[in-house]
Amino acid sequence: MSEFTRGRRNDASLPSARAATTYQRQWFARLKERAAAGDPVALVNADAPQEILRALDIPYVVNQWWASVCAAKQRSGPYLRLLAERGYPADQEQYNSLALASTFDDDPPWGGLPPISFVLAEMTGDALRKVFEAWQRERGATFLGFERTVPREVDPYWWNRIEDDWEALVGKQRIDLMTTELTGVIGHLEVTTGRIFDEERFRTVMDLVNEQQLYNRATRDLIARTSPAPITIADSIPSVMIPQWHRGTEWARDAARTFYEEVRERADNGESPCPDEQIRLMWVGTGLWFDMGFYSWFQEKYGAMFVWSMYLGLAADGYIRHGEDPLRTLAGRFAAFPDMINAPPWASEWYAKEAVHNRIDGAVHMATTDRRGNYFVNRAIEAAGVPVLQIVGDSGDARSWDQEAVQAQVAEFIEKRVAPVAAQRRAREERRR
Repeated sequence: MSEFTRGRRNDASLPSARAATTYQRQWFARLKERAAAGDPVALVNADAPQEILRALDIPYVVNQWWASVCAAKQRSGPYLRLLAERGYPADQEQYNSLALASTFDDDPPWGGLPPISFVLAEMTGDALRKVFEAWQRERGATFLGFERTVPREVDPYWWNRIEDDWEALVGKQRIDLMTTELTGVIGHLEVTTGRIFDEERFRTVMDLVNEQQLYNRATRDLIARTSPAPITIADSIPSVMIPQWHRGTEWARDAARTFYEEVRERADNGESPCPDEQIRLMWVGTGLWFDMGFYSWFQEKYGAMFVWSMYLGLAADGYIRHGEDPLRTLAGRFAAFPDMINAPPWASEWYAKEAVHNRIDGAVHMATTDRRGNYFVNRAIEAAGVPVLQIVGDSGDARSWDQEAVQAQVAEFIEKRVAPVAAQRRAREERRR
């Protein structure tokens, strides 16, 4: 019998993770009740400015969250086949197209999405634009897109300036364009829904987002300096991302605070899912929704913990903005968002910084084939002294995931390349004590 396991799921150990999952189910039920009563519902991409919908009291579903639900329910393969049957490509933007594919299923997870009236997304590529145009064609949802812009000047160490100097860092022209687009989208939504954009509520939303991310930053920094790590990313992902989809609410701010307090208590008490931590790993890429148990397998065998994912890291560094004009400040949050996680040198230097800050010994990079920045991300992390293993896959596509082969590949990577680095790190830290 193989030592590798199939169909693994992760049972989150933190109360905040379980509470967030419970809240999400309850929220989704209420959302569907509102839709049944006649409220319009929006579908938004993760890098779209959801805060304006919060101020307009328009309920919304985050595209990537619903894709993660579909993938966790092992529906990604069947859904991609449903797309192919309708003449759509099943080998591009798989993660971003699962929500649309789920609407072709007669028995989707959680009873399926409610009818979608609006789709909001930044057009980060031709294929992604076509995904949301298909929503309009197939389901009659109005597509409200934001143009993808690129910086004229680049500061690869953007995290040092982004909170207050975002206008100069991102670029006035980029901010101007997104502010104009936001104004137009708000106007369209006001006319079509009859709702009024509440500027005071919007200011409150923006303040709550900043507060929420400060708690996430404190949690990130606490995990970074604590050995053994008090949690793994299997805990941090739900505790971070479910509140992230509700950012701008008091519940989300309070959930982030609770998450921090739980992690701090575990750190103070020396609690860890891997008390004999030997190796600290980072996962570069979107979460492995269809096999979340993958991350925990290496703890018992190697004392290797996946302690970092982009979700908590980006929450800590990527969202906080201060400014007098809240709409322009929101543009400053999102106009360069894709640069931070995908475009070199913004993304590559940030991942390297996070590897050093979190005392990482090895990085596993699940890289989709259409990301040209993969090479630069890997090179920057390696230059920081952290070995990288790149595997090719897509969090929305389980069809090509060979669980045993990938697990063996990561195991070999740990034994041959990561273990010596980890031993050197531990020796350095011991000498400093």
